[in-house]
Amino acid sequence: MNSLKAAARQAKQRLRTDFWNKCQSDIAVYAADAEKRGQNAVKVKSNLYTKVKNVIKGDAADEFYLKVKQLLDEHGEVSDAIGRLTDKQYFSTLNYEERQRYTMELSAKYLAALEKYRKEKESGL
Repeated sequence: MNSLKAAARQAKQRLRTDFWNKCQSDIAVYAADAEKRGQNAVKVKSNLYTKVKNVIKGDAADEFYLKVKQLLDEHGEVSDAIGRLTDKQYFSTLNYEERQRYTMELSAKYLAALEKYRKEKESGL
């Protein structure tokens, strides 16, 4: 019940601070800017809607994604990205099967983060 009250209180605060009008104007500005640069405005809007939704839900930035983003910003797409992202200390404690599973899961997370990174770079956000 407390979380429902807190959510209602936050929604009321967003209405008071004109949050939605600011979001709409920001989205319009970013979409117009994207069209000027020759990008797809619909994709930019979609990415912004996702960001606003995450702000409202209170989702914290994904630590793994931040590591991937830093790696890509500093070095670009490298062939040993999985090796660089591997937690060496934890990896050394695993047996063969667990290492294989860990590597496959890390690879899937990396590909998802890479896709998110590309979408962000494409939309210019």
